[in-house]
Amino acid sequence: MTAMEKCTSANVYTKVPDGGWGWAVAVAFFFVEVFTYGVIKSFGVFFNELMVYFDESNSRISWIISICVFVLTFTAPLSTVLSNRFGHRPVVMVGGVLIGSGMILASFARNVIEMYITIGVVSGLGYCLSFLPTVTILSQYFDKRRSLVTAVASTGECFAVFAFAPAITALNDLIGWRFCLLTVGALQLNIVVCGALLRPIVIKKQEEPKGPLKSENQEATYMLENEQTLTSLDSIDSGVEVSTSPKNVASSTKAEVLIEPSTEKEELFEPAEPKKKVPPLLDFSVLRNPSFMCYALFGLFATLGFFAPSLYIIPLCLSLGIDKDRSAYMLSSMAIAEVFGRISAGWILNKKPINKIYIELIFVILLCLALVAFPFAYNFSALMVCSIFFGYMLGTVTGTHIPLVAEEDIVGIEKMASGVGVYVFIQSIAGLAGPPLAGMLVDWTNNYGSAFYSCAVGMALGAVCLALVRPCKKGLCRKKTTVARHESITCQDSQEMPVDFLEMDMGLGKSCQSLNGSPSNLHQ
Repeated sequence: MTAMEKCTSANVYTKVPDGGWGWAVAVAFFFVEVFTYGVIKSFGVFFNELMVYFDESNSRISWIISICVFVLTFTAPLSTVLSNRFGHRPVVMVGGVLIGSGMILASFARNVIEMYITIGVVSGLGYCLSFLPTVTILSQYFDKRRSLVTAVASTGECFAVFAFAPAITALNDLIGWRFCLLTVGALQLNIVVCGALLRPIVIKKQEEPKGPLKSENQEATYMLENEQTLTSLDSIDSGVEVSTSPKNVASSTKAEVLIEPSTEKEELFEPAEPKKKVPPLLDFSVLRNPSFMCYALFGLFATLGFFAPSLYIIPLCLSLGIDKDRSAYMLSSMAIAEVFGRISAGWILNKKPINKIYIELIFVILLCLALVAFPFAYNFSALMVCSIFFGYMLGTVTGTHIPLVAEEDIVGIEKMASGVGVYVFIQSIAGLAGPPLAGMLVDWTNNYGSAFYSCAVGMALGAVCLALVRPCKKGLCRKKTTVARHESITCQDSQEMPVDFLEMDMGLGKSCQSLNGSPSNLHQ
C-alpha cells in the first residue's frame, strides 16, 4: 500500500483508540472552530462599515448573521445524511469551499440582500457541512477522553474571537471592508485542508471463540443414539442375531441409511449468520427516545441564552454611562473566561465524579444565575465580574452539550450522527427567535436588563428538561427489562422437556408384541 493510500484509507481498530489519528482530527477540529464560529462571532466588527456603506439600519445588517446561524442549524439533518452517504471527509471539504466562496462573493456585494445570500445562505450551509461532521468523527476516535479532548479543541472559537476582533479591525482600517472580507474568505479555505485530515474510522471487534455444541445439536445427537439403539432392539425382538455376519449386512446398511438423514438434520441446526442491516442515512428512531427528546428540548430553551447576552452586553454598558472603549473589554473578558470554562468542564466530565448529565445540569443552573446577575450590576467592576462569570459558565455548557449526545443516557455513539443532526435542527428555532425576542422585550420595557431576564427564563426551562433526561432513561430501561423478562418466562414455559425416545419406543414395542406376538391372537 502506497503512502497516499495509507493516508486516504480508513483507520481500523479493535476498540475505540482514545488517541492515535484522533489527535490529528482534534487539531483539525480546533481550526474548524477558528474559521467557523470564530468568524461568526467576530463579524460584528463589520457592522458600522456596512451600515454606512449600504445606508441600512443595525437590525437589517444584523440579519446577515441571523440568517447564517439559522441556516447553519436548520440544515443539520442534511449534513448528517450527506456524511452517512459520502463520508465525513468530502462533506467537510465541500463545506470549506462553500464558506470561502460565500465570503469572497460577499466582498463584491452591491446591496445587503446579496449579503444575505452569500454570507447568510452559502456560507451558512458551508458552516453546517464543516462543523457537525468534524465534531461527530472526533467523538468516534475517543471514549474515555472524549469530553476533555472535545472541550479543549473547541477553544479555537474563543481564541479566534480574542484574536480576530482586533486583527480584523486593524485590517479593515488599512484596506477597507471589501478586501478584508476577501482575505477572511481566503483564510477560510483552509477548512478544506482540515477536512482532508478526517480519516474515517472502523471499529472491528475481535471474534469470540466458538462455544460448546449447541443444545439443538446435542438433541439431534441424542435422537441419533436412540434411533441406533432402537434398531438394535428391533433386531433382537424379531429373533435376528446381531453380529458381523453377511446376513446382518442389510441391518447395518439400514442403520447407516437411518444415520444419514440425522446427519443432514444436524447440519440444518447450524445457525445461519444474520445479514448486516444497512443503517439509515438519518435515523429518525431517536425521536421515539424520551430521554433524547428531553435533551433536545433542553437545547431548544438553552439556546435562547447563548447568543443574546453577547449582543446586548455593550448596549447595557452604554446605557449605564460606561464609555464605548471600556465596554468592549466585556466581550474580551467573556472570550478568555470561556476558554477556561471549556477546558475545566472537559476535565470534570473526564473525571466523572457523578453522572455527566447531572454535571451538565449544575453548569446550566450556574449559567442561569449568571444571566440573572447582569441586571443587578450598575458599574464597570460589577459588569466585568458578571461577564467573566457568564463567559466561564457559558464555556462549560457550549463546549459539552453537543458531545453529550453520544452518551448512552441520550442516544449512544452509534446513533450520534443522527442525534446531533436532529438536536441542532431543533435548536435552529431558538437560534432564530432568541435575539428578536430579547429585542422586543427591550423595546417594550426600555431596559436592556429585560433581555437577560428572557435568556435566564429560557435557561431555567432548559434545566428542567435536562433534569428529566435520566428519569426518562431509567424508565425506558426498566420497561425494556420488564418486557425482556416476560419474554424469557414465556419462552421457558413453552419449552417442553426432552422426550426419552428410548423409553417411548420400548413401550411401543412391548404393546405391539402383546397384540401380535401369538398366532392364536391373529386367528382370533
